[in-house]
Amino acid sequence: MRPIAVLSLAAFLAAGVAIPAGAQEVAAPAGEKVNTLIIYGDDPCPESKEGEITVCARKSEEERFRIPSPLRETPSSKSESWSQRVLAYETVGATGTNSCSPVGPGGVNGCTQKLIDAAYAEKKAGTDVQFARMLAEERARRAATIDANAAATQARVEAAEQAYEARQRAASEAAENAAAPAQPAPKP
Repeated sequence: MRPIAVLSLAAFLAAGVAIPAGAQEVAAPAGEKVNTLIIYGDDPCPESKEGEITVCARKSEEERFRIPSPLRETPSSKSESWSQRVLAYETVGATGTNSCSPVGPGGVNGCTQKLIDAAYAEKKAGTDVQFARMLAEERARRAATIDANAAATQARVEAAEQAYEARQRAASEAAENAAAPAQPAPKP
């Protein structure tokens, strides 16, 4: 019994260590810094700096000093309706079709609905600001400007190269003219 506990603990710790490392790669690829802010009213969103993405979510001025809405609405059994309480008591010992129970035929069929209900409850309890979506949109906007920026940089480099070559040609022609012996003017 002890080896099983040790192995399960080792697997748990290994999984716990591996998850944050993967999450860090997804959060900030290529070592970029991500700055997510909630801005209220007409406050300006700070500009992004080099190597940094700043994403701002704007909320109304009335929300500035309020508790965030997901935390304001705390579900409690006191505020739950009687119909929901009765429904909860009816499904306590449920078995059979659509019960999400291993007991009885078709018990597994109810698990999908249970997962869907849990996902909607999690979405409702979550924050109303979707920084991941906003960050993806900002990265896409920046990626769209890469080609235009690269073309502008290439044009500046080519212009600088042409100016450099022109200066080199002028300097070499001046050196040739200075080094060539001056021919005397023909005598009349």
